[in-house]
Amino acid sequence: MSDIPYPLPAHVADAIAEKALAEAEQARAEAKKARYEAQGAERALREFEIKLEREEHKRWALAEPLRDFLAVMDNLELALASPAAGEGLRHGVELILRQVQEILRRHGVREIQAAGKRFDPALHEAVSREEHAGVAVPTVSEELRRGFVLHDRLLRPAMVKVAVPPEAAADEDSGPTN
Repeated sequence: MSDIPYPLPAHVADAIAEKALAEAEQARAEAKKARYEAQGAERALREFEIKLEREEHKRWALAEPLRDFLAVMDNLELALASPAAGEGLRHGVELILRQVQEILRRHGVREIQAAGKRFDPALHEAVSREEHAGVAVPTVSEELRRGFVLHDRLLRPAMVKVAVPPEAAADEDSGPTN
């Protein structure tokens, strides 16, 4: 049997009950505080996610207008390359071209280096290929139109000619044999 006498004296039972009520009230208060802190943490997380989403949207919002600037830049470069361009026109076009290039650079547009690099279909758009004994892997032999990335995303692929090893070209031409 137990050493606790039954029934407990009233003052002992009251003390035990008061202690249990106090512990229960403290547990409720701690639970309420924990819920409040959890709600605060959830709210802070939601606000952080919204902030990240806004920053991501802001980062890529200019992709289309910047892509349009690339066509303007291409045409300015063609005008400069024309032998018919007079010196005054040439100087004016050079100033405009530098200004467009600076705008693109400030907004995170970078040129893709293509010529002489290994062909990468994620960055290069092949418009022709030629066999070349001097290459071991498909390599960009000529850049026909420059490509660009905006931050870390492709804005426009580089349009290129690709040099391929003679055996790779022969393998591709023969196709599978059955």
